[in-house]
Amino acid sequence: MFSLTSLARRAAQINPDAIAVTAPGHRVHWREFPERIARLAGGLRNLGVRPDDSVAILALNSAHYYEFYFAVAWSGGVFVPVNTRLAPPEILHWLSDSDTRVVCVDATFLPVLQAIAPQLPDLAHIVLIGDASGASRTPVDGELPDWDSLAQTRPVPDADRRNDDIAGIFYTGGTTGRSKGVMLSQQNLVVNAMQAAPILELQPGDRCLHAAPMFHIADWCMCVGMALMGGSNSFLPAFEPGAVMQRIQDEGIEKMLMVPTMINMIVNHPHIGDFNLSSLKAIMYGASPMPEAVIRRALEVLPGTRFYQAYGQTEAAPILTMLRPEYHTTVGDGPFAGRLKSAGHALPGVELTVLDADDQPVPNGEVGEVCARGPNVMLGYRNLPGQTADTLAGGWLHTGDGGRLDDDGFLFIVDRVKDMIVTGGENVYSAEVENAIFQHEDVEQCAVIGVPDEKWGERVHAIVVPKAGRTPEAEAIVAHCRQLIAGFKCPRSVELRSEPLPLSGAGKILKTELRKPYWDQQKRNVS
Repeated sequence: MFSLTSLARRAAQINPDAIAVTAPGHRVHWREFPERIARLAGGLRNLGVRPDDSVAILALNSAHYYEFYFAVAWSGGVFVPVNTRLAPPEILHWLSDSDTRVVCVDATFLPVLQAIAPQLPDLAHIVLIGDASGASRTPVDGELPDWDSLAQTRPVPDADRRNDDIAGIFYTGGTTGRSKGVMLSQQNLVVNAMQAAPILELQPGDRCLHAAPMFHIADWCMCVGMALMGGSNSFLPAFEPGAVMQRIQDEGIEKMLMVPTMINMIVNHPHIGDFNLSSLKAIMYGASPMPEAVIRRALEVLPGTRFYQAYGQTEAAPILTMLRPEYHTTVGDGPFAGRLKSAGHALPGVELTVLDADDQPVPNGEVGEVCARGPNVMLGYRNLPGQTADTLAGGWLHTGDGGRLDDDGFLFIVDRVKDMIVTGGENVYSAEVENAIFQHEDVEQCAVIGVPDEKWGERVHAIVVPKAGRTPEAEAIVAHCRQLIAGFKCPRSVELRSEPLPLSGAGKILKTELRKPYWDQQKRNVS
């Protein structure tokens, strides 16, 4: 049986004295954790949450966020973590598409939620997470219950969600300009943690710091991993290098998940030498490629830390392959040399292949689309049967990434089939940005591409052809986008052109031609 709530009960058995979650003024041991989430689940049921009802969360990292995942599962609901960096129209789409009944929100995002609540007819309740002081009392239903008050409810029996029952909807960018709700089952999420845990060498009692955003499925993997092993979880509301290093030192943090941009900010921090980071045994990273200069620096300043690269996507819950620490070497020869640029081996239980345009396998060394299958692959996209069928054609998850396998089974990612930009670990689909830019009254043509960037790996770059007689400012186009989409999706640079953009014979903009000047000197077409 694969069940998230069973992991919580097991953790209470194998490591009852360990601290499940800790935060200022809030500490729960694993022996207490199942009853607490049973009470929280009871509170959710009193708000009308029934099996398969969506319960969303819009909040910064916290111990309550961790409890939310397991309490919703215990109640029989489906959790929907919402990206805190989204613009209000995007949040509205996520909540509408998921038919969310209850939203748990902290004071930071309460005003945003209240502003869009009248456009959400299915939304019945708002629950305030964390400190309620100063929060506006203008809720949907005349009340504003808070998270800790739900924990005073009589505990309810576990809804016993398991195996193929849907557990959560994690939204990801869409090539059509709309986010897609990836439906992941209990099995998908539990199995993927079980697949990764032995490679990550997770141990009972591991102390993990959650500084990467908890709405992101990458950090969720660490959430499940800690429940799997009865580990302890500490939380920072958001990533800040100094605060991360201070917490590692103060609490003896042993395990973390970070994206390469975060690692870069840590290892090149001017005061890194002022902190004792010797407790940090392992860092898992992913979401975007690691620049070689950054990993070299990381290996130098964190000699006692083992690094694990994870490659995957939300549709895989999320990990498909991992590169183990021994392959994180810059030595030019030896049995582990030459693998640092790879994404590692397939996880146990994941079958990996590279297919051509006709869905036929290509020989090792040749580039095609990376495809995979296994028990961690999603149920499908919510309300998108056509895209689900395309993505899971032939029984394979089509990742949209171009890559090759070598004779030893190492996967090398070389390009993207999908038109996606990865900037600072966040996925940005160019169609979504282009849709926003095209709504500017002065724009005739536009194309959005990813270009190399030292800090972010890639940055969102817009090439715009104005309408005749119009002369928009680049800054005005960026400001216009900020009204419609999240800040991280907005162009970081804008190029204004007077000549039309190059087109294919079918009339499509030739983005490969637009990208060439930026990527000609790069070893691969992603960064």
